[in-house]
Amino acid sequence: MVAHRKKFSSRASPELLEAVREIARKRGVPFQAVMEDAMREYVESREQSKVRPEVMFHLGASMERNRRLLELLAQ
Repeated sequence: MVAHRKKFSSRASPELLEAVREIARKRGVPFQAVMEDAMREYVESREQSKVRPEVMFHLGASMERNRRLLELLAQ
């Protein structure tokens, strides 16, 4: 199944553009594939900046275990 692609236009510095083209050449993939990978990684990194639920669970458990110490430190 071929994914639908939507055409868009943008601008970049010549140095950055050449660096991306060089990555595509070295990997032996189309320029479009490198750009799509870069955009996907950017979006994922922004979405992952939220704290994962399991991290919050462990933080809460740790705070509960150390409640007395936290109260002493707060004084």
